[in-house]
Amino acid sequence: MKAKIFLTLIMVFAMLQNGKSQALERNEVPDKYKWDNSILYKSIEDWEKEYDRLDSEIEKFSQYKGALGKSADVLYNALRTYFDLLKDYYKLSDYAFRVADEDLRISSNQALNQKATTLGTKFSEVTSFVNPEILKAGREKIERFLDEKKELDEFRFYLTDILRLEDHTLSENEEAILASAGLMTSTPGEVYSIFDNAEKPNAVVKLSTGEEIELTSANYTKYRTVENRADRQLVMQSTFENYKKFRNTIGANLVGKLKADYFYAKNRKYNSALESSLNVNNIPVSVYETLIEQIHKNLPTLHRFLELKKRMLGVDTLHYYDLYTPLVKSVDFKYNVEEGQKLLLDVFKPMGEEYVNTVKKAFKERWIDFIPNKGKRSGAYSSGAAYDYHPYILMNWTDDYESVSTLAHELGHTMHSYFSNKHQPFVNSQYSIFVAEIASTINETLLNNYMVNNVKSDEEKLYLLGSYLDLLRTTIFRQTSFAEFEWEIHKRVENGEPLTGDDLSNIYYDIVKKYYGNDEGVCIVDPYVAYEWAYIPHFVHYTYYVYQYSTSLIFATAFAEKIVKEGQPAVDKFYHILKGGSSEYPIDLIRKAGIDPLSSEAFDLTMAKMNRVMDMMEEILERNIN
Repeated sequence: MKAKIFLTLIMVFAMLQNGKSQALERNEVPDKYKWDNSILYKSIEDWEKEYDRLDSEIEKFSQYKGALGKSADVLYNALRTYFDLLKDYYKLSDYAFRVADEDLRISSNQALNQKATTLGTKFSEVTSFVNPEILKAGREKIERFLDEKKELDEFRFYLTDILRLEDHTLSENEEAILASAGLMTSTPGEVYSIFDNAEKPNAVVKLSTGEEIELTSANYTKYRTVENRADRQLVMQSTFENYKKFRNTIGANLVGKLKADYFYAKNRKYNSALESSLNVNNIPVSVYETLIEQIHKNLPTLHRFLELKKRMLGVDTLHYYDLYTPLVKSVDFKYNVEEGQKLLLDVFKPMGEEYVNTVKKAFKERWIDFIPNKGKRSGAYSSGAAYDYHPYILMNWTDDYESVSTLAHELGHTMHSYFSNKHQPFVNSQYSIFVAEIASTINETLLNNYMVNNVKSDEEKLYLLGSYLDLLRTTIFRQTSFAEFEWEIHKRVENGEPLTGDDLSNIYYDIVKKYYGNDEGVCIVDPYVAYEWAYIPHFVHYTYYVYQYSTSLIFATAFAEKIVKEGQPAVDKFYHILKGGSSEYPIDLIRKAGIDPLSSEAFDLTMAKMNRVMDMMEEILERNIN
């Protein structure tokens, strides 16, 4: 449970970078644009008092060590105390985290955040016996306790989820050995970060403008979109051929990580690293298999988009280096905070009155910190950690459409946290990443729908539709190709097959060529693209994570389609996700929300939407030609 909560918080606090200037001092920002922290603590002194109380109470929790299996009463008292302390710690930590983010220059606020983090480590250490003791008590005894004491029912899902993993949980000594192995198995990620960001020499190229640039990761992302086609090719080819020089070193490091994944999976009695990774949230392997199978089936839709892109770019042959070029030049949409708020209240009307009224509360009651100020953390996030209060959103508003889209996304997380906190006990209020991005992405889909239906010019409509298609390409198809590559290389290691840098490159190249229709002449994937895998950090930092980018957008698109077509009945079903927290497994929440995650329904709805968008774009293009 603690691992789930930690993972959810990591996701929620993910930063969306922007590079806008931050001119104002914080005291110059009007209060109406700043979040209101006073409902949590009136002052830092109050926070310090609560810190001291929690510190003392956490130490006392050790009295339950060795006693959880004694009786239903003892187990209930321990869990009641544990989750009450955890809830209070989340409030304490959330406040410190956000106060620190208001102005990163203020060292006393950074110290507050560090104190909260240290207390969290202490909490984890003191309470580390809870799960092992529940497992030691065994299913039969825990079920008897649940029958004996009705108050324990609040913790039923938490307890049964721990017991679900009993076949994959080792003895105390064996668990300690696996934990110690983390000192070594974390090394590949650290090595890659140091090498890729600090020690790897980057290629230097001269563009057609005469500008000479070093191809850092940031510059590669920036310059692969330039209008000059020869420059795009030069930037991509030089970047990937530079990685080619180090393919064996980066490859050996990645294989070390794959072996570590299998080491943990095998010793926890799983058949594969995939099964081990997905089982944390009780997601069947068939979900992963279905994703890849359905995307293969729908590659003709991707190929249709690529043909459209070739037409709109005016090139005879589309190459992989053309893919990041916008279909239409950016349109300058301008929105101040009040205009963005008004727009989103209209956008969210399909979600129903309760949803819209809650968003109004967020605006009125200062849940959101809108304006950039000197020292403020860049980007955006939503935090729903203060269970008894309301979620908070950090923004850095820049009066553009991106700000509106970002706020729509973060409000999705905020509504998810708000409704889960409101309808679930704290123990079940957190939610897994597998469903988290559905709630946020559906809002972006509704925003795009609204804008397309309300903009006046063909240029604006083409820009919105083209941007949406690029999102589908990069999130659904590209991330699934990554997921397929990750699966294939894990299987090689698990089958005891050799895997060199050249092997990794060949596997990656074959997958990318298949997805982009290289052999059919849809999009030429030049040979240097074989080394792109070495540029992507997710493979060495995460295990079976990227597939969730694809599934989230697919499910969100499908739910948005059902809401638009069916209205309130579809909204009511979708609330199973918004209100569900972790009261059920993600797959069950999605099913109750109206889509069978093991069927093709979500894929069919999403691909139908993608094809409709292309129909609209082609109609505009034909109209303008004629």
